[in-house]
Amino acid sequence: MMKKMSIPTSKASLVLFLCQIISALDVPLDSKLLEELSQPPTITQQSPKDYIVDPRENIVIQCEAKGKPPPSFSWTRNGTHFDIDKDAQVTMKPNSGTLVVNIMNGGKAEAYEGVYQCTARNERGAAISNNIVIRPSRSPLWTKEKLEPNHVREGDSLVLHCRPPVGLPPPIIFWMDNAFQRLPQSERVSQGLNGDLYFANVQPEDTREDYICYARFNHTQTIQQKQPISVKVFSTKPVTERPPVLLTPTGSTSTKVELRGNVLLLECIAAGLPTPVIRWIKEGGELPANRTFFENFKKTLKIIDVSEADSGNYKCIARNTLGSVHHVISVTVKAAPYWITAPRNLVLSPGEDGTLICRANGNPKPSISWLANGVPIAIAPEDPSRKVDGDTIIFSHVQERSSAVYQCNASNEYGYLLANAFVNVLAEPPRILTPANKLYQVIADSPALLDCAYFGSPKPEIEWFKGVKGSILRGNEYVFHDNGTLEIPVAQKDSAGTYTCVARNELGKIQNEVQLEIKDPTMIIKQPEYKVIQRYGQVSFECIIKHDSTLLPTVIWLKDNDELPDDERFLVGKDNLTIMNVTDKDDGTYTCIVNTTLDSVSASAVLTVVAAPPTPAIIYARPNPPFDLELTGQLERSIELSWIPGDENNSPITNFVIEYEDALHEPGVWHYQTEVSGTQTTAQLKLSPYVNYSFRVIAVNKIGRSQPSEPSEQYLTKSASPDENPANVQGIGSEPDNLVITWEPLKGFQSNGPGLQYKVSWRQKDVDDEWTSVIVANVSKYIVSGTPTFVPYEVKVQALNDLGYAPEPSEVIGHSGEDLPMVAPGNVQVHVINSTLAKVHWDPVPLKTVRGHLQGYKVYYWKVQSLSRRSRRHVEKKILTFRGNKTFGMLPGLEPYSSYKLNVRVVNGKGEGPASPDKVFKTPEGVPSSPSFLKITNPTLDSLTLEWGSPTHPNGVLTSYTLKFQPINNTHELGPLVEIRIPANESSLILKNLNYSTRYKFYFNAQTSVGSGSQITEEAVTIMDEAGILRPAVGVGKVQSLYPRIRNVTTAAAETYANISWEYEGPDHANFYVEYGVAGSKEDWKKEIVNGSRSFFVLKGLTPGTAYKVRVGAEGLSGFRSSEDVFETGPAMASRQVDIATQGWFIGLMCAVALLILILLIVCFIRRNKGGKYPVKEKEDAHADPEIQPMKEDDGTFGEYRSLESDAEDHKPLKKGSRTPSDRTVKKEDSDDSLVDYGEGVNGQFNEDGSFIGQYSGKKEKEPAEGNESSEAPSPVNAMNSFV
Repeated sequence: MMKKMSIPTSKASLVLFLCQIISALDVPLDSKLLEELSQPPTITQQSPKDYIVDPRENIVIQCEAKGKPPPSFSWTRNGTHFDIDKDAQVTMKPNSGTLVVNIMNGGKAEAYEGVYQCTARNERGAAISNNIVIRPSRSPLWTKEKLEPNHVREGDSLVLHCRPPVGLPPPIIFWMDNAFQRLPQSERVSQGLNGDLYFANVQPEDTREDYICYARFNHTQTIQQKQPISVKVFSTKPVTERPPVLLTPTGSTSTKVELRGNVLLLECIAAGLPTPVIRWIKEGGELPANRTFFENFKKTLKIIDVSEADSGNYKCIARNTLGSVHHVISVTVKAAPYWITAPRNLVLSPGEDGTLICRANGNPKPSISWLANGVPIAIAPEDPSRKVDGDTIIFSHVQERSSAVYQCNASNEYGYLLANAFVNVLAEPPRILTPANKLYQVIADSPALLDCAYFGSPKPEIEWFKGVKGSILRGNEYVFHDNGTLEIPVAQKDSAGTYTCVARNELGKIQNEVQLEIKDPTMIIKQPEYKVIQRYGQVSFECIIKHDSTLLPTVIWLKDNDELPDDERFLVGKDNLTIMNVTDKDDGTYTCIVNTTLDSVSASAVLTVVAAPPTPAIIYARPNPPFDLELTGQLERSIELSWIPGDENNSPITNFVIEYEDALHEPGVWHYQTEVSGTQTTAQLKLSPYVNYSFRVIAVNKIGRSQPSEPSEQYLTKSASPDENPANVQGIGSEPDNLVITWEPLKGFQSNGPGLQYKVSWRQKDVDDEWTSVIVANVSKYIVSGTPTFVPYEVKVQALNDLGYAPEPSEVIGHSGEDLPMVAPGNVQVHVINSTLAKVHWDPVPLKTVRGHLQGYKVYYWKVQSLSRRSRRHVEKKILTFRGNKTFGMLPGLEPYSSYKLNVRVVNGKGEGPASPDKVFKTPEGVPSSPSFLKITNPTLDSLTLEWGSPTHPNGVLTSYTLKFQPINNTHELGPLVEIRIPANESSLILKNLNYSTRYKFYFNAQTSVGSGSQITEEAVTIMDEAGILRPAVGVGKVQSLYPRIRNVTTAAAETYANISWEYEGPDHANFYVEYGVAGSKEDWKKEIVNGSRSFFVLKGLTPGTAYKVRVGAEGLSGFRSSEDVFETGPAMASRQVDIATQGWFIGLMCAVALLILILLIVCFIRRNKGGKYPVKEKEDAHADPEIQPMKEDDGTFGEYRSLESDAEDHKPLKKGSRTPSDRTVKKEDSDDSLVDYGEGVNGQFNEDGSFIGQYSGKKEKEPAEGNESSEAPSPVNAMNSFV
């Protein structure tokens, strides 16, 4: 048997192998020829020699071969025949020698370990593969072991051993922690080639419980984990430094053997403190450049692609500040066999000689052995033409039976090489492979090569003839090549003609004819010339050529041997290159290259750009109009227009605009036709039939457009049938029994001829019906009557004229007219969600009953009556539309505790269908609105009379009223809050047992079963006894001077203004103002002063369609204001206002008011001299008015005005929680209900002798829950002391 052997993987195809021959007989690469020739087998693909397989997957052992006839395959296993038919788990692929071992369906990979060899055989020989060693990969588990913690002193060295299980192939080792993070490595801590983790010296930070070694087996894609290793570092002071010591390798010397071509890895890892540094040298030589690398912080020396020259002694030196240590590794490089000359295939003719040479080298020197068809040559059948001489086989006078496949095996202790090489003896008559009558074209005076590719065995002789009966070609004017090609070194015109090639050998003769044509050379008869051009000028290079008429030339221009810049200034013409508006960067060499399929010529010229001489200022203007318009090349649908440009007036013409006039249909109207580049003076224009054309041209530059040129002569095109049909064809019914077909008529020139008409056609869709047509003229609409209601129709409109019809038009889908829907939605259901919102459901109507395009549903709903009042009112129906095929909708904005009706109707394009039966539903109760008013009258020493109106919107059945009140003392503190529940049928109440001369604040609201509504607030004062100063002045039961208020503020808004009016109750001569702002805005209120004491005012300059808030106040009466009202501006309304200031009665009234004010001022001055003082500081702070007007009741006059500073000694500070904002204005939200929630913010106060100063607030106030004020209540002790 042969020594360790295999065959290298050969990926060459049959083509390659037939080319690899070393004899006089060459086989051309002709696919048809190669398919016909016999050939011994050749191995083309095989598995590697050492084949490690995944034990979980099927084993595929490759063996592919080619030959003629196709080879058959057989296998040996461990040196004996492997009968695959007897093993159900093994199959061979069709037309292949590849084996598939079925592991995934029950096979065991271990059962198929062994050495396999493939043989490919046909009638001309047998080729064999390498010995393929099959081994399943292994990834064993770590053996269980008990690992003791490593207790190490700081600074000592440490080695953590990995010792991974032995796997196949060996695993990849790495160290990680419990969090699957790689452990950091450095010069101090690193992993060795054996997988161990080395510490040159340990540090306290090395203490951890989770040093884990992992082994990754790539072949099976598995990772095995060693048990965690614990390291505990204990410190001793001081830490002792130590010189380097080698941890690996041990001793001073070691040896290493590596094979040629592999990677040499040498390692030195040292311990010591400080951490040693590693250095490598080669004794007696240098480390090989470009192949040497240092890894693992220079602890590993890596040399790639080693050879015998890399043998020698390599020294590693470890050094720190305390010394050094070294180790010498003696490296020997051995070599497995490698080829010097591998045997190559031989193709011989009968009787020829040849040799197979097999030369290999290695260390030690490999031995050479030969096999014939897979059998050692010593025991192979005898062949008298064969002689073996060491590494060479010599063949003499071979015959066809000498064909065989020979194997050369080169082996030593490190491996083997196996090569297959066949000897193929062929006896074939001549074949000519060049196509018959092949045409060759060459340029005159150039060489001509005429091919005659051939094959035959023995090798045929080749002869050439010219002409059908010409003589054999000989002489110096011809060159005959070994491959059969005839060369004519200088082909002339008379060389053209038919040439015949004849091939003959002892087995036959064959001939073939080819044609030769001689072409004229391509020449540049006018070459580009050197040019000097001024900057911003224009330059042109010419390149006029002459060429053979049968060749098509292409012209390419280059600048400095590169493509022309992508710039519109470069214009390439048929025979020239023009550069517009030349700049400095255009300087350079320009080359014209002319190419044909047979030759190429070129010519160059240099362009030099120079600065332009100073010139006078250039006047730029629009170009002059073109002139001399001429029409040529008249055709039915096109014409050529040419013109002469006018003066461009120092601004280059960028483009020309061409317009046309149709004197037949629209005389005097010019239309845009097209536009062309400013360098063109001709244009090919497309025309329409039956148009009397005139053309004009307009030149355009950067300044503008020229005047139009004079019109060209007229050109009337011939009539033709229309090219197009009307656009925008629609079919929409206007009545339930018709279909209105509309279209956009063709324009005049689109008619293409006289007698333009339209053929209107229609038929009902989805019905087996014929088209109905009618021809109309001068209209764009046709009405089809008597159609069914809302059915689809196919509609088309075709144009025609006296010459025929337009192309067949496309069809559109339309519908006949809609009618009102027939049925109402059914099953209408209402679900009341809350007191103001309900949801309505309905069933959709059948689409057939809609009788039109379904647009949606409308819900009509209206309030029938309020359940609380039982009174009917004007019915105002509301409508909500729900688009599409919706079957439900929400009804917002309902009034609580009311009875509603609704119905639903379907809507189409015609209108609404019948209403569904009215559906009645009721909304539940809600909370009521505030009482309509609260009046406090008839003040006495210990009682007040309250009167109120029921809420405007009860929103249910009123169950009761709630009255809350509490006193306010002179320090603005609140007394105890008293609550009274009042039956709902009451409208007045007399409060008794009140304190005399005391201000009270009242909070009043109504309740339903749902809850309490919003409240209304008022303030009032009981009077003093008869000895007191204050008492009612006039009127029975009225306290006008103590009860001022502004109420019933109403607005009448127009587009940009609004009339504001109000009612006032209180002292005469109040000065009013109006405050307003945009509703919902946080901006400050705008203030307008009312002229005089009028109870109305006009706000001007408002924004249309905007919601505003407004309130009215009075100055000088402790700053009380009305409640807010909201209005929205709308469309302007015509109204006529009379300016009251121009009325006589008003002027008289103003004079009386002025006189009264003068008297009051005199009285005030007298009172001031008496020294009367009233503390008003607290009142001002509580209401933040700019000034305070106290009033007296004894004589009906106003009290004196005093500055805030002068009264400072009488003022008392406000308590915590004042509701006065920092901007000194009191908004409605800020001033409401301050007494209840916060115990402060009063509108009046008492002076030293108990008299009341201030006024009642007439404002309605909200719940006391807003603002950011303090909620601290007054002290009960203070409150009791204040109200005793």
